[in-house]
Amino acid sequence: MSLKTLTPAAARTLIESGAAVVDIREPDEFAREHIPGARNEPLSKLAGTVATGKADIVIYHCKSGMRTKANAGKLAAASGCEAYILEGGLDAWKAAQLPVAVDRKQPLELMRQVQIAAGSLVVIGAVLGALVHPAFHALSAFVGAGLVFAGVSGFCGMARLLMLMPWNRALRS
Repeated sequence: MSLKTLTPAAARTLIESGAAVVDIREPDEFAREHIPGARNEPLSKLAGTVATGKADIVIYHCKSGMRTKANAGKLAAASGCEAYILEGGLDAWKAAQLPVAVDRKQPLELMRQVQIAAGSLVVIGAVLGALVHPAFHALSAFVGAGLVFAGVSGFCGMARLLMLMPWNRALRS
């Protein structure tokens, strides 16, 4: 089953008429920025029907629209009412200069933290391997192997470690 897409302007009109907005991103992404009035129903925890309150229409979105489109069937089945996808997601909403609730005090999304940490370790391993001793190349290989393992298994040890950091305290509660 496929869901129809809406432009940000069309979505805003429906929202003003009482449509529910459901953000399917993870709580850390939602906490940093979201469409005002949106409900956070992470795709990873979606089971059964999405609560839309009194709304007869629901509009789903993620950051870019890719996650939402890839899971359109699952979202349509969970809707229980007329449902749409926000074309281009939150990125398109912001590009249309529509309002966004932003909380810069929230930490960066966990996946961005993993990307920054992994990329930094790979660069450090490569530079130290070239300048100090070739054995430092093993650091880059280790991080690369960890990323492959995370992609294959769905378990990311670096993300688990970063969740323990003090700046991510809110993510654990």
